[in-house]
This record gives sequence, structure tokens and C-alpha cells, in this order.
Amino acid sequence: MPWTLGLALAEKRAVCAVASSVLGPLFSQSLYTQGGLGPQAPAGFQRAAPFGLPSLIVARSRSRISGAGDNMARIFSGIQPTGIAHIGNYLGAIQNWVSLQAQHECLWCLVDLHAITVFQDPVLLRAQTLENAALFLACGIDAERGILFHQSAVSAHARLAWIFNCVARMGWLNRMTQFKDKAGKNSEAVSTGLFVYPNLMAADILAYRASHVPVGDDQRQHLELANDIAQKFNHDYGVDFFPVIEPLILGPAARVMSLRNGYQKMSKSDPSDQSRVNLTDKDDVIAQKIKRAKTDPQPLPESAEGFEGRPEARNLVVIYAAIADMTVNDVLRLHGGRGFGPFKDALATLLIEKLAPIRDEAARLRAEPGHVEAVLHRGAMRAQALAEPIMREVERIVGFLPGI
Repeated sequence: MPWTLGLALAEKRAVCAVASSVLGPLFSQSLYTQGGLGPQAPAGFQRAAPFGLPSLIVARSRSRISGAGDNMARIFSGIQPTGIAHIGNYLGAIQNWVSLQAQHECLWCLVDLHAITVFQDPVLLRAQTLENAALFLACGIDAERGILFHQSAVSAHARLAWIFNCVARMGWLNRMTQFKDKAGKNSEAVSTGLFVYPNLMAADILAYRASHVPVGDDQRQHLELANDIAQKFNHDYGVDFFPVIEPLILGPAARVMSLRNGYQKMSKSDPSDQSRVNLTDKDDVIAQKIKRAKTDPQPLPESAEGFEGRPEARNLVVIYAAIADMTVNDVLRLHGGRGFGPFKDALATLLIEKLAPIRDEAARLRAEPGHVEAVLHRGAMRAQALAEPIMREVERIVGFLPGI
């Protein structure tokens, strides 16, 4: 579930105060004065496109650092650490994260709190969290320029989620279609965590007081719920603390489907490992999975219009285009009219060339004792420092006494 939110840079005085105040006295309320960001989209961003267009989520805070450029944003994105990241995660999100960090301050989060809404083997969850962190670093995520951390290490997410559990209404959550889809006929047997999952997602966004968040169509309902929660909190406590979250989109991202079913999105939770190419797959495994990928008896079309009713054919061409940095029609000019045998060989070669360095670098990082853990620890400390002043003010508004 990759999703992101971007934030304008915090005021300099807040940043300076955090270092000495995370475990000290409350931050002054003056640190939370509004920076005047109106409802317009930040320069360089677009309003959300219609449903069905995958997107990288970027939101913007209402605070600004004195003298900072108006277009500077802080980006936050999260992905579940269960399973191993695959080419769908890479093409749809991770490679965009790498390009964003050149111009923005970025936070990349392994959302392990979200992961345990269904039971996870503790040993496997820890191992996969580290494995995926190593993969992010190997893909080009710069943990010094940005922040890489695991969600459970930053208490603001869970603390704000509990407050939102008390703000959100049962009727709102009962209308969440994703819960109904995931729970199916066993809604009485699934965890309450799965039911209140959208409240935690709202907390992930609003812990940074983001005002703009683009979402895919499967998360649009959760964004609407986050707005309902934010506005009810403001109304109940007579404040104007949380902003209205408006959808934005940062260009299209590749939507990679299952290698076994062109109508289903590629997923780490699919029981068939043949449905995806993992970033850790060996060269021969990649070649074998592409060779076995579902297709149809017809040759490749010579234009994109020929994909009508052929989702598996379209998926393989989309993957090729994304890996080669080409358009779909450019790929079809090279391979259109040919059978799938030669095309699959070419696609496997491209994937191996792209993924082998990532796989090998991730293995090297994991072989260094304590290295990935140290990166995550440093990132969590930095993320906590950013989120803590906002959370302290939320708790003051609610009526909690200062903590330790």
C-alpha cells in the first residue's frame, strides 16, 4: 500500500526547540501559528486526476520556514514491511521517491503498525522490515538527505490514532468499502485493528498537519474519512488546528498488475510467488517468472488500442516501458506484431539488468552487522523530533496533562 504526504518545512524555531524539548516542557502554542497556505495546489503539482490513475501522494503543511522557498515540501510515504518489495512497488512508488528526494525533504516509513492488523509472525516481521529497509537504501533512498524509519518507533502515530478512535464514528467506519472487501463474510472474526485501520491512516497524515494528499481511487474514501475526523476534532474542541486535506497528484505512476491475472494489481500478499517479481529474486528466477507470465495466443499489437480485452499483454508492455523509460507505443514500435517468446526474453533481460544491482547491494547492506538497524534508529529519532511538537499540542487541546 504505497501512499505519501508532503509537508512544507517547519518553522526554524520549532526545529531548534525540538532537540532540547522532546522529553522536556511543552512547546509554546505560538509554534503552531498558521503559515497562510491557501487551498491552491503547490506550484509544480496538479489537482487529482480522475479515479483509476495511480499516483504518488504528496501533501503540504500549513507552516513554512522563514525564508524557505514556497515550493519546498517535506514528503512522507509509507509502505507495509510484510512480504518483500516487488517491481510493482518499485515502479509505482520507490523510484519516484528517489527522484523526489533531490528537491524535497523526505520521510520514508515502514508502516509496521498497519501490518499487524492481520497476524504477523514476529520473527518474520522483524526480518522483513530490515530486508525492505535495505532494499529501499539499495534502490537509492538517501537516509542522510531524507529520513527512513519504522512507524512503531515514532509514538505520535499510535497516540494520535487513539484520539482519532475516540473522534471517529462507528457509522463512518462501517461505510468503509475496503474493510468490507478485506473482511468479506468473516467480518465478525477479523481484528478490530483492521476495522479502525483508516483512523491510523488519518493519524499518519494529520500528525504532520498536512493539507494536501493525492490518493489512488482505492484510498479516496479513507481521505474523505480523514477530513471528517479532522473537522470533527476542530469542531469538538473549538479550534482550527487540523487543515482540510485536499487531493493532489504528482503525475502518473506505473500500475503493475499480477503476472498471473492482468485484472489484479501485483501484490506482496498474493499467495502465488509466480504472480510477482520480487526485488530480491535471482536472475534465473526472474527469467522463469517472466517466461511463465500469463499471456494470450495473439501476437503483440502494433498500437496501444490493440490491448482491448488483453490485460496480461498490456501489463507486460507497461512493465517493459517503465523499466526502459519508454512510452507504450515506443515499445510496440519495437516489438509489435511479434510473438511473446522473443518479447519475454527481452523483458527478462531488462529486468535482470535493472534489478540485479539492487538485489546485490541490499544483500551487502544486510551483511553489515547492525547497519540497517542503525539507519532506522537514526531515522526514527529524527522523525520523532518532527512529529512530537504537533502531538504535544494535540494532547494539550484534548486536555491531557503534560507527559514525561
